Amino acid sequence: MPPSTAATGATGTKETTAPAAAGEAVAGRTTRRLATLISHVRQVVRRGLPPDPTAYLVGERLTPHLGADDLLTPGQRTSDPRNYRQHLLHAEGDGSFSVVALVWLPGQYTPVHDHVAWCTTGVHAGAEHERRYRLVPSGGGSAARLVATGDFVNTLGTVCGFAPPGDIHRVWNAGTDVAVSLHVYGADLSRLGTSVRRTYEPVPAD
Repeated sequence: MPPSTAATGATGTKETTAPAAAGEAVAGRTTRRLATLISHVRQVVRRGLPPDPTAYLVGERLTPHLGADDLLTPGQRTSDPRNYRQHLLHAEGDGSFSVVALVWLPGQYTPVHDHVAWCTTGVHAGAEHERRYRLVPSGGGSAARLVATGDFVNTLGTVCGFAPPGDIHRVWNAGTDVAVSLHVYGADLSRLGTSVRRTYEPVPAD
């Protein structure tokens, strides 16, 4: 979910990141452990459950692989000094899910955003800071606004699952080490290029 460059408002604007170019969809080879994880995710997704239980069950399959040295290749852990980096590891042929690795150098962050589909995330290395938000609809003459609902530090092995609506957050690396996380999305990121549906202006307290 690369950062948006679009102007944003309290009710959000659509993410404009272009889809991945043909031949660039999947980063590097698939390790044996990653292939096992993908197979387990496929089994869950094919059950056709609603988004929330799907995200939860995918989290159960993801947890045993977090922190394992043989999950990702060195190339799939490479960073970008300009921005946090997304490596698309797998896009299911029927478009039902994708697996990505996000690599964060210290100080790199996302905009406040929500998502195109359910998502399960797990921290593979380092730690990620997260702030979650609730969107208060407009009414009584006041505009829609974001309200922060909680701050979290997600350390190695932490798994979170969520689904729209109620999935607005921002993530950043506040530590001094590189952070790596695995994300499973219920969408075809080889076509969309990003999991971000909309981005939002930060609330004044951010």
